[in-house]
Amino acid sequence: MVRVFGVDPGIGRTGFGVIDVDERQCPHLVDTGCIATQPNSEVSGRLLQLSEDIRSLFELHSPDVLAIEELYFAKNVTTGLTVAQARGVILLEAARLHIPIAHYAPSQVKQTVTSSGSAPKRQVQEMVKLLLRLQEVPQPDDAADALAVALCHTSFKQVSNIH
Repeated sequence: MVRVFGVDPGIGRTGFGVIDVDERQCPHLVDTGCIATQPNSEVSGRLLQLSEDIRSLFELHSPDVLAIEELYFAKNVTTGLTVAQARGVILLEAARLHIPIAHYAPSQVKQTVTSSGSAPKRQVQEMVKLLLRLQEVPQPDDAADALAVALCHTSFKQVSNIH
């Protein structure tokens, strides 16, 4: 059994999804949710909260690997920078606990989960629901996205993306 902790990083909301993968490569949902920080707080306080919350989740679930989405800078560079800071905090906490880290581009996640690197968000969410045999799409969207990252890792045979 392998436990994968998937993360969709963000400063306001960080989605997480924990799955176990059995010897038949069948994924099973363990936990999913979202870490939310106060929007009107200082960035430093938000990062501290994220650090404490993610570390608690790592300690609770004892993952074998962290699968995290790489940054994708679309239009808003300022948002990208704060997401990068949040991502850095998550990577730091994983490193402190000696959790191996695998990085995946958004297009890799979409390609692996839906067979299309340009799949719309709703299609990714529906595939997460199907692959994990859930009754409903996990909510909020950040949680479903984190589960997609975890599922991507279970399908990836490359070790070059693990650090």
